[in-house]
Amino acid sequence: MEFWSFPPDYAENFLPEAGNRYWFPRRETMPVAERERAIFERLKTVCHYAYEHAPFYRRNWGEAGFHPSHLRSLEDFETKVPVIQKKDLREAQDRMPPFGDYLCVPEREVFHIHGTSGTTGRPTAFAIGRADWRAIANAHARIMWGMGLRPGDTICVAAIFSLYMGSWGALAGAERLGAKCFPFGAGAQGMSARCVQWLAMLKPTAFYGTPTYALHLAQVAAEERISPRAFELKYMFFSGEPGASIPAIRDKLENLFGAKIFDCGSMAEMTPWMNVAGSAETGGMLCWQDIVYTEVCDPKTMRRVPYGQRGTPVYTHLERTSQPMIRLLSGDLTLWVNDPNPCGRTYPRLPQGIFGRIDDMLTIRGENVYPSEIDKALNELHHYGGEHRVIISRASTMDELLLRVEADQATFGHGAEEIVRFRQDVERKMLRVLGLRSIVEIVAPGSLPRTDFKARRVIDDRSVFREMRAQIERIGR
Repeated sequence: MEFWSFPPDYAENFLPEAGNRYWFPRRETMPVAERERAIFERLKTVCHYAYEHAPFYRRNWGEAGFHPSHLRSLEDFETKVPVIQKKDLREAQDRMPPFGDYLCVPEREVFHIHGTSGTTGRPTAFAIGRADWRAIANAHARIMWGMGLRPGDTICVAAIFSLYMGSWGALAGAERLGAKCFPFGAGAQGMSARCVQWLAMLKPTAFYGTPTYALHLAQVAAEERISPRAFELKYMFFSGEPGASIPAIRDKLENLFGAKIFDCGSMAEMTPWMNVAGSAETGGMLCWQDIVYTEVCDPKTMRRVPYGQRGTPVYTHLERTSQPMIRLLSGDLTLWVNDPNPCGRTYPRLPQGIFGRIDDMLTIRGENVYPSEIDKALNELHHYGGEHRVIISRASTMDELLLRVEADQATFGHGAEEIVRFRQDVERKMLRVLGLRSIVEIVAPGSLPRTDFKARRVIDDRSVFREMRAQIERIGR
């Protein structure tokens, strides 16, 4: 199956013919049943490898009454192997710092160290072996090829270069592809204006970042009196947050930049995180099952749900040797299908991408609301200024939803009547989409802070809510 081995052993000089749609035609288009038989054989190999090298798995599987020798079918894997969670990884690293007792290679073989920021607890360290790093680069190059990128293209990586895996994975894939790499980064004061200047000067083929940052760059470009279309981008691929699969946001990005938009990204722990990613002909996210085996499961039973239903992705590495994740629970929410794909690849697909994290769900007066639904609804409004905040109050007997929403310059500059009209549009939209009445405050364009990284728009703060509501009542409705 075209270099498919464990451990991975890719030919580093391999490239498909320029006109070929596929990097590995057989692997990407083979009949599903044939691929699943091959994946099952690989899962047996990976499970035996992890059991032999990682006390973490021997302990967890022993407690669950599972041994790799019990695997007789793909269904056995999905029903007998227990899921693991991020808290299990943190606890393992508490027991055996810094990399935990699921590190399956000697520490001297660790090539890259990445991880979480640790802002809400102990950071989790990702130890990636040299061979694994090359496998990640090969996987990302292959998926970027599927988007339409080719050797010699210029790729701007406009994401923070730190412990964050996204920027480094995109860079590694671009290098392996033979592209001209433009690792601009993000995050420093004044960098967005400089990024606009560089994009206008270099006119790269592709751009990688978060949807929020791309929208912010478009606003900065407008302030610099430069059209984002002047960058002449052909492709933009995103990860880190929902957005690129949400039609309103995707359409806005396409209209602003004139580029083709791709959604991708699973979890940093699962790098190559592009294991769910769109292709040149297929929207949403394909599950590249021969790189990372993806199940979409019921969040309570952890059993695979039928195609056409919602669930949470559960991921298993098929090529990682250093810190292999076997049935890692994502905690995200998605819907999957197994319809024919326009690109001809025979993978399952997440047509709406990742909706967001299940624990991001807000329950307001009995209604379940995801922040991505609010993002989508606001981006469908013509006079939305590009940023908002969601404030939740639980100070009274009933939960309240307050939205602080930027208007665009045209609306805000035309006086109180236009602002009131836009506020009413937002209220009607939220009632129709969420089934909830909300209190809406319209603010000036550019008044809410932007981010170079993942957007953080939800505030659950009673004092902030009371202050904002009092202000609205003072100026009158």
